Amino acid sequence: MPLTEQQGAELVELARTTVDAFVRGQGVGQRPRDRPFLEETRGAFVTLKSRDGVLRGCIGLPYPTKPLGEAIVEAAIGAAGYDPRFPRVEPEELAEILVEVSALTRPENIQYSSPLELPKLVKTGADGLIVSNAVTSGLLLPQVATEHSMSPEDFLSNTCLKAGLRADAWLTGKVTVQKFQAEVFSETSPGKIHGRTERH
Repeated sequence: MPLTEQQGAELVELARTTVDAFVRGQGVGQRPRDRPFLEETRGAFVTLKSRDGVLRGCIGLPYPTKPLGEAIVEAAIGAAGYDPRFPRVEPEELAEILVEVSALTRPENIQYSSPLELPKLVKTGADGLIVSNAVTSGLLLPQVATEHSMSPEDFLSNTCLKAGLRADAWLTGKVTVQKFQAEVFSETSPGKIHGRTERH
């Protein structure tokens, strides 16, 4: 069942309070226990960006292995402190960072007869992608294609690159390509959530 705007705002608030507490060394509180939607097992990502849209951290759990609330807390801590591409977020940055939350559907293998069919089976802006083989995998959220005006071919190639593979690996037939959808909610200004959460 789709999340409501209020539920999306609660997810963003949970991510924000987790990030703030973790960065300030205050300890991370428990997620609310009286919200059934937080108990649904779902994948989730937390993305941190500067006010001008520059990525500052993004970590998540692509597969539904934990309750949504728990996944959000884990992803928020990861985005703030353990994204290997960035240094840990410092307390003085918190007032300049926007928090975005993505609640994912279960990834499903894309079935095709020929890899050349793949671009027709990917809807940019709606589908996220996971490309994997026996040793590596890479994921791009649906909003990445929109933010960078990618064609389906570009999106497939960039997901391959994210996995550390050649850009044309999706054409070899030797990788697994999965797609998923996401409900995305974000702050419109740092720390401003209720009534100001933007849904993508």
